[in-house]
Amino acid sequence: MIELPEAVTISKQINETLAGKTITDAVANGHPHAFAWYTDDPNTYGERLRGKKVISGASASGYTCGGNIEVICGDMLLVLSTPVKYHAPGKLPAKHQLLITFDDGSMMSCTVQMWGAMLCLPLGSDTLEQMRDGKPSPLSDEFDESYFNSLRNGLKPTMSAKAFLATEQRIPGLGNGVLHDILFNTKIHPKRKLETLNEDDFKDLFNSVKNTLKAMAEQGGRDTEKDFFGKNGGYETILSNKTLKFPCRVCGGWLTRESYLGGNIYFCAGCQKL
Repeated sequence: MIELPEAVTISKQINETLAGKTITDAVANGHPHAFAWYTDDPNTYGERLRGKKVISGASASGYTCGGNIEVICGDMLLVLSTPVKYHAPGKLPAKHQLLITFDDGSMMSCTVQMWGAMLCLPLGSDTLEQMRDGKPSPLSDEFDESYFNSLRNGLKPTMSAKAFLATEQRIPGLGNGVLHDILFNTKIHPKRKLETLNEDDFKDLFNSVKNTLKAMAEQGGRDTEKDFFGKNGGYETILSNKTLKFPCRVCGGWLTRESYLGGNIYFCAGCQKL
């Protein structure tokens, strides 16, 4: 899975690097992966994409959801939720679940880490219409405080802050990776129950979702993730595997990593009281 800051960053880099190039070949499922998903038969991707010109790359363009990279190639749309990398002419990647070659010899590859989709669909197709979820990107004006508060409707009061923010694709592109800095900035523990949060807490949480994701996107993604050219992003994570060995930058206490809800959570027990 790819998260919103990297989707935004890589989409911009695709626009700058690939727009106007023509696809000469596409190979899907070249190195099979158990959790790589395609549209219909991946062996037909070459036939579908050859001769198509790259028009643009975008995230949160409205075709599907904000956590994806969406690349318009002629009358086709690639929907990518995996790490995407550029390769200069002659630089063939070792393994890939999708490899696209362009008329100047350069290539773009997708490599699934845990799981990911590499969909190829005609623009305007019924399948694409069914995928459109209508959820606004947290980077958009439509994602305002009123909309954020509406996400709580019908949820169990015992749901945790992590489950609220980072499960069920409630907020496009917000996953377990970006979650930790968002919660740290509000001093909310990932396991804290929604019923313990007051209206000021939810206001702080809304502002942190907007501001933290905006900072991550503007700085080219997180320093724990790679961009289109294989470089780490410029946003320095507060809570991640990279910072675990350092004391908390606010209180000086040691940071904690635990397994919770199918993944690791990072927090400062001093700043984020449970």
